[in-house]
This record gives sequence, structure tokens and C-alpha cells, in this order.
Amino acid sequence: MRDALGLSHGEVGLLLLCMTAGSFASVSVSGFLVMRLGSKRTLVLASTLTSASMAVVGLAAAGFHSLAATGVALGLMGAGNAAWNVSSNVQGAAMERALGKPIMPVLHGFFSVGTVAGAGLGALGAALALSISWHFAAVSAAVLVLIFTGTRVFRADPSNTGAGGSNRSLLAAAWREPRTVLLGILVLGMALAEGAAGDWVALALADGYGAINSVGAIGYGIFVAAMTVARLGGGAILERFGRVVVLRASAVSTLAGLLLFVHGPNLATAFAALALWGLGVAMTFPVAMSAASDDPMRAAARVSVVSTIGYGAFLGGPPLLGLLADAVGLLNALGFVGILVVLSFFLSPAAAPVHRAPRRTPATENPES
Repeated sequence: MRDALGLSHGEVGLLLLCMTAGSFASVSVSGFLVMRLGSKRTLVLASTLTSASMAVVGLAAAGFHSLAATGVALGLMGAGNAAWNVSSNVQGAAMERALGKPIMPVLHGFFSVGTVAGAGLGALGAALALSISWHFAAVSAAVLVLIFTGTRVFRADPSNTGAGGSNRSLLAAAWREPRTVLLGILVLGMALAEGAAGDWVALALADGYGAINSVGAIGYGIFVAAMTVARLGGGAILERFGRVVVLRASAVSTLAGLLLFVHGPNLATAFAALALWGLGVAMTFPVAMSAASDDPMRAAARVSVVSTIGYGAFLGGPPLLGLLADAVGLLNALGFVGILVVLSFFLSPAAAPVHRAPRRTPATENPES
């Protein structure tokens, strides 16, 4: 897209801001939508918007070479993606509670499987010089088939209260909860590290290490492959060590990968750094979503708040990193992400499980009743 539209690093960052702005606007109300419509209906509507917008992005960028149309389509794609994100996590948390064991990392692992497949298709498309208008249209159609097939087995979740006033009260209360806000800041730091890889790794390999475009896509594939491995095995790791230990180890791995990628001497070292980086960021988002969903009746509101704060990384990260890259170089700019990763390390205790006290009933209030 950078080549099709003839953009600088800073301009790429501003273009990515369109998608993130749409995401940020949507995620702030997605909890309310989930509580009104239920997670299944919200997911279907949001994924349809995302998929259709993706096809328009490819056509606008490579077909019409229109920066404005590409920006608008990215905004709509971001809006659908954010609502899809919240509704998927609420549905996944309901499944996790029903099974009584941590499955959120595995569910997010299949998100990463899709990302690995997307990176592979991106590398193939770049090697074949396939226009992204055709590429995105084909992926859009495949996504729609997967979504409408998969959601047939989804069930209603207990977060749908159906009362607009009480839903707004739950959302407002969630914004006043210290633990929920700290979880959001924790996600903010690691989301910036994850988003920086998604937005900039391919370009950093091309511009910083002299790699061709297809190699840049392969590098990002290594990153998401490492994420996938960590997530698919993450449930057993969580059961053994607990949320806090896992999140702290994740932050250490992320920081090590970031610094090695920025200062590594060659492409082989960069690929090793991307594996460390991917292993590090893998667990934070699913663990934080589980932590925000400890209370099923407040899950949608809390997931919405945590996601909204986390999306701040995607809102501010792309343009800031792009502008910083114009001043100090893209690799050096990525090194600054480590500051928020360190903050996430110290906020890890916020994800510790919270056990709800049983509700009082007439029988428990009066032993003789």
C-alpha cells in the first residue's frame, strides 16, 4: 500500500491512524452493543462490516490510488474490527467459564493461525506482484464464509441484560474500577508492542536490514507464528504458573526481542528477535480479557473498557512511531516501545483472579427460612 500510494513513513503512520481511529470510536461503545444485541449478533454484524471494508481498501489503494478513499475504508474496517474484537472475547470468556479451565489463549491462538495464513498469503502476493485489490477481495470472501459457518454453533451469553439504562450504568461503573483501568493500561503497553510489529516490522526489515518486500512479510510471519505457538500451549502454562507470573515473563521476552531486533547485527538475528518478541506479546491480551471477565454479568462492560484503553496504543502508536521514524530511523523508533513494556511488567498483578463472594439470598440471610 505504501508503494501504491507513494507514501513516506510518517504518511503511512497517518494512514494507519484512520483504521485505529475507527477502532477506537467503535470499541468505546462495543460493550453497550454486546449487552443490547448479545455477543453472537454483534460479532456477525461487525465481521461483515470488517470484511466488506477490507475489499474496498484494496480497491481504493491499488485500483483508484486514492488516499482519501483508502483512509475512509480503513476507518470503517477498524470500526468493524473493534466491535468484532469485544464480542469475540465476551463469547470466548463465556465458553471459558462454562468449561472451567483457561482456553482463552487457545482461542486467541487461532486468531494467530489466521494471521500466519494472512502473512503467508501476503508474502506470496508480494512475490507474484499480485495487486492488493484482488488479494484483499479474495481474503474478504474467505473471511465471510468462515464467519457465517463458525457462528452457527455460538450460544447466547449472560452479559445481555437488554435494559439500556442498566447497561449504561454497568459501563460507567467499569470506568471507575481501579483494577479494570489498570488492566487497560497493562494491555496498552503490550498492545503497542504487538501493534508496532504488525504495522512496522515488514518495513523495518526492508529499510533497516535491506530485505525485499517478500522477506519482510516472512519476518512478520515468524512473529505471528511465535505468537501462535505460545497461545496454543498457553492454557497449560497458565494452569501451572498463574496469570501474574506468565504476564511478567511475557514482558521480559517482549523487551528482549525488541532490543535485539533494534540492535541486532544481521537478518538472522532479526528473525530470532521476532520470535522472542512474538512469544512475549502472545499471552497478554487473552489473559487480560479473562481477567476482565471474571464476573460474567460485568464481562462485556469491563472487556469494553480494557479494550478501549488498549486501543489507545493503536490510536497513538502508528502516527507517533511513523513521525519518530522520520527523525531517528524506523529501527531506533521501535526501541522506544520498550518503555511501555516495562510499565506492563509492573502492572501484571492487576490480572490476579478475583473470586466473587456468593450472592446473599433469603436463605443465607435468615438460617431459619
